[in-house]
Amino acid sequence: MTSRPWILAESHWPDVRDARYEVALLPWGATEPHNTHLPYATDTIQSEAVAIEAARLAWARGAKVVVLPAIPYGVQTGQKGLPLSINVNPSTQSLLLADIATSVAGSGVRKLVVVNGHGGNSFRQHIRELQGKLPLLIAEVDWYRLADPKGHFTDPGDHAGELETSVVQHLRPELVAPLDMAGPGKARRSRITAFREGWAWTPRKWTDVTDDTGVGDPRAATSAKGAAYFTQVALQLSGFLVELAAADPNALYE
Repeated sequence: MTSRPWILAESHWPDVRDARYEVALLPWGATEPHNTHLPYATDTIQSEAVAIEAARLAWARGAKVVVLPAIPYGVQTGQKGLPLSINVNPSTQSLLLADIATSVAGSGVRKLVVVNGHGGNSFRQHIRELQGKLPLLIAEVDWYRLADPKGHFTDPGDHAGELETSVVQHLRPELVAPLDMAGPGKARRSRITAFREGWAWTPRKWTDVTDDTGVGDPRAATSAKGAAYFTQVALQLSGFLVELAAADPNALYE
């Protein structure tokens, strides 16, 4: 048996065959620039690491959970002007989720959690369409919403800012360029009041919003901040996984 039986990619068929998992986790990231100091794989690195650590903690508490290989491509329809920002259209994403969910359900796993790491991804409508078609409870969590960043960061930022930079410094410090090389992450405000206030929405054209692809100043980031926030996020997600693993998906309401 692998030393980390909660990771499917590291597991062997006899162990997987006999495991009887209750919950599968699907980390879903993106491939895109993150200012000038973070790698293109930032969203995938973070979502996969959070899923694996949360699964480890849940497994230690007796929850039979398993992390599927991460999906490294996300919706980039607003970032097509950036080189090798790899776009997967929402309709393609929906089909891919449906195929993966069908395989999970066909293996006898009763619950699937998408651990999302990219702001351009949104799975709710995909999940609504799949609901009832499969004997599978499907949920979505955005890992970066699992804990309040205010207690950890001065200015978390929206993209490659203090929050994301700190987390990647903790997880993969060798991939973070010196912060004195980073752009300021200054974003231009919309001219439309409703978009600025957040009660109306339209996709952003990223090359019009920011010069360095970042939104948020990363220069206050530290590995210690990233470690503290990552730990809180993983604990939060693991608690959900333990509760979900024990739940009957046909009896969720009191």
